[in-house]
Amino acid sequence: MKRCKRLRILLPAVTVFLELLPFGAVLNFANPDGEAFRRTFSYFDLTPFGYANFAPLITAIFTCIIFILSLISLVKEGQMLTKTVKVISLVAFFVSLAPLSYDISAFSVVGAMISILLLSNSWLNFYLDKHY
Repeated sequence: MKRCKRLRILLPAVTVFLELLPFGAVLNFANPDGEAFRRTFSYFDLTPFGYANFAPLITAIFTCIIFILSLISLVKEGQMLTKTVKVISLVAFFVSLAPLSYDISAFSVVGAMISILLLSNSWLNFYLDKHY
């Protein structure tokens, strides 16, 4: 059980750390001569949001909420808190996959790792909800 509590904090913390790195959110631009180039940003950067790539910032906000709720769960145990984290993690996972609707080039390896961590966090909370 102690190990699960550590994972409850560790997964969102690592996810927030990856979102802070400037390699997660992707914007593809074109030169005047038609050649495309790619720029990457932090999930917390407002530049992708300004270019109508809303998913990274929304994912980052959800992840911060998950992290705060996970910290609260250390002090206060509750099935409702676990269910809330589970649902928000699942929603954040699906929102983090939204750049794939543009093109695979709008997704990065760091973005894929963030999505995997969010799904893992949701799975962990499903497990805790069933067994504890």
